[in-house]
Amino acid sequence: MDPLLSLRDAAPTPFWLDDANRPPATSALVGGTTCDLLVVGGGYTGLWTALVAKERDPSADVVLVEADEAGGAASGRNGGFCESSLTHGLGNGLARWPDEIGVLERLGRENLRAMEDTLARHSIDCDWERTGSLVVATEPHQLDWIAEEAETAARYGATTTVLDADAVRAEIDSPTFLGAVWNKSDTAMVNPAQLAWGLKRACLDLGVRVHEHTPALSLEEHGAVVSVRTPYGRITTHKVALATNAYPSLVRRHRPYTVPVYDYALMTEPLDARQLASVGWRHRQGWADPANSFHYVRISADNRILWGGYDAVHRRHVRSEHDRRPETYATLARRFFHTFPQLEGLRFSHAWGGAIDTSTRFCVFFDTSHRGKVAYVAGFTGLGVGATRFGAEVMLDLLAGEYTERTALELVRRKPLPFPPEPVRSLGIGLTQRSLARADRDRGRRDLWLRSLDRLGLGFGS
Repeated sequence: MDPLLSLRDAAPTPFWLDDANRPPATSALVGGTTCDLLVVGGGYTGLWTALVAKERDPSADVVLVEADEAGGAASGRNGGFCESSLTHGLGNGLARWPDEIGVLERLGRENLRAMEDTLARHSIDCDWERTGSLVVATEPHQLDWIAEEAETAARYGATTTVLDADAVRAEIDSPTFLGAVWNKSDTAMVNPAQLAWGLKRACLDLGVRVHEHTPALSLEEHGAVVSVRTPYGRITTHKVALATNAYPSLVRRHRPYTVPVYDYALMTEPLDARQLASVGWRHRQGWADPANSFHYVRISADNRILWGGYDAVHRRHVRSEHDRRPETYATLARRFFHTFPQLEGLRFSHAWGGAIDTSTRFCVFFDTSHRGKVAYVAGFTGLGVGATRFGAEVMLDLLAGEYTERTALELVRRKPLPFPPEPVRSLGIGLTQRSLARADRDRGRRDLWLRSLDRLGLGFGS
């Protein structure tokens, strides 16, 4: 069967958002209002910020504005891997903050537990499954990588198991699998849209005023307060938390620190009993491979397979027309059936994409402006389902002027290098992507360009 036939009926919309139980949008803001804290952005970062702010101080008057609908961008489109890492993986964190990586790993696990506690406290049903995740070797040279990763992760507190080819195929059966490391402690699988909608409901229950279809157009300081203009009104507030991530910041000097990169995914129709038996997957782990052009894969609550990644496409601007990319869907479909030939005939029900924000250090960063009245967090680089809650805590600490274990971190105190202006930015990113693809073809060997970026602290990997 031609793999492209599997895409024939795929709906060009995110699977998670294509849900009859999607909650109605709240009303747009009309007129002027005041508040103690304004949160700009209704993705995970903004929703966690509003929720944690109300839990810290139930008397605080908190307003959240969202240009579209809560969870409609990256928060409702991702793969649903909720990882404890705050640094886009232990390797990236260890390379950049070796002196505090132990603290960062501990704080990440505490953050993941706090998420679980919040879900229970607010009765948020989002198909949370604490299954852990696999890093799967599909090339011989990757076996040494994953063995080293398992040893390093265990040294910093993870519960890991190294699997040989037979053992990993007993977990998830693919003829391409040569071995794996299973981190059993640090990843949960989640329905990302249901998580966002549950956080929105919890915010509303606690008294947060949520206004969707209300883009923030400009930000101005007026003495002790800040005002944010919207299409039909204006909000005057003492503090602002900016949670716009891949979208342009209201503070222009923040904009060079992130670029949008588009990621794409497919979702299959539900597997029947025979198909499910052919792949196994009894423990329902998520998995990814360690290549630069990598796949991330998981099984949903109704036994569909999400198959994402591989192509990461830099764009100069966030545009809705970039959400669809048939040539990437075709590549994904071909690679899916190469990995799972026993599923020939299975069809994809959904095909979609969306923008993530990345920074030159490949993970989250923080900043304040307007004499401490505005805080900003961005740069999650596609690993923000868990880290956004930590980012919310840090922003609230910074806005309160509090010195905490979080704000003392070098991760928080230092920003990454900004991206250069165009056209140098796009040329550099294009060269980097070509070098990463070449490394995948050459047993992972990094060329002079990538080694130079590594020395400058700008190294990119999976």
